[in-house]
Amino acid sequence: MNLPRTTLAAVLVEQKKPLQIIEIGLPTELGIGQVMVELAYSGICGSQLGEIDGVKGPDAWLPHLLGHEGSGKVLAIGPGVKYVAPGDTVVLHWKPSQGIEATPAKYSWGDKVVNAGWVTTFNKHAVVAENRLTKIDGSADLQTAALYGCAITTGLGLIDNRAELRLGESVVVFGSGGIGLNIVQAAHLAGASQIVAIDRFDNRLELSRTYGATTVINSTTQDAWAELNRIFAKQKLDIFIDNTGNPDIISKGYELISARGRVLLVGVPAKGQQASLYTLPLHFGKTIVGTHGGEAIPQTDIPRYMNLFESRKIDLRPLISEIQKLDQINQMISNMRDGSSAGRCLIRL
Repeated sequence: MNLPRTTLAAVLVEQKKPLQIIEIGLPTELGIGQVMVELAYSGICGSQLGEIDGVKGPDAWLPHLLGHEGSGKVLAIGPGVKYVAPGDTVVLHWKPSQGIEATPAKYSWGDKVVNAGWVTTFNKHAVVAENRLTKIDGSADLQTAALYGCAITTGLGLIDNRAELRLGESVVVFGSGGIGLNIVQAAHLAGASQIVAIDRFDNRLELSRTYGATTVINSTTQDAWAELNRIFAKQKLDIFIDNTGNPDIISKGYELISARGRVLLVGVPAKGQQASLYTLPLHFGKTIVGTHGGEAIPQTDIPRYMNLFESRKIDLRPLISEIQKLDQINQMISNMRDGSSAGRCLIRL
């Protein structure tokens, strides 16, 4: 088949500025382990907002492509690829899986090079490393399939692989956006007795209730810590999960948990920020751990979580707040920032 030579993409050209919607040139040939995918849908994750804002500092790779969760079909494969083939339906994800970790592709924009990582999804056609793809059934719903690239695997994986949640334990989820909502849903499925969801926006909190939150707290209109101390005055909290990366929230969550409680960190503080902890309780059973994509293994966990969806053990449709074309991406990002969108925004490519 004749492969496309150019594609439409949303490109980060300058930090703290809107993405530019431009046509870029695709690589003329695929290298070892590279796969060309035609995207159907891409999710927008809070990580991309952090990249735009420069929370980890200056970006040395501008201009570059963004996006790390999506769904689509394989158009062509490079030498050495054996786990996907042309015509396959795939989930695109940021966590490495089986296959080759190929050299990231280079795209062109006039006389400029547009950089990319091992996976990008804010472009209609993407050249992706084989190990950032997981083959799924061709009849799968491509809208929800896109969310398995990050939001679902991180949220469900955190509870499934990392939290060691036991039946009847209590959980606080601070930050109830796309990943937080999946954490709430997974904690409910795993048998948590008490799930407290905290966020700044009521629409996210209402969605949290539908996913199993027993208590919700709006941190802008309520004193979240006074409420938490009241709720857990008699029986201390077992698990505190932070999705914000706010050092003060991390420190207070650490103080709130029981003597053998666990703090799990999903959010990452901005560069230079530090949380303050009294470490003595760590010697006697408290734990605080970082998490990395819910410790999910894409080639095994994505099919398992898809089985939960197909058997109606979990519901993913309410997670999708809006679906727009690529040229509306900056508006969707704005909607995520101001809370207009409760869950995940999807780009229809």
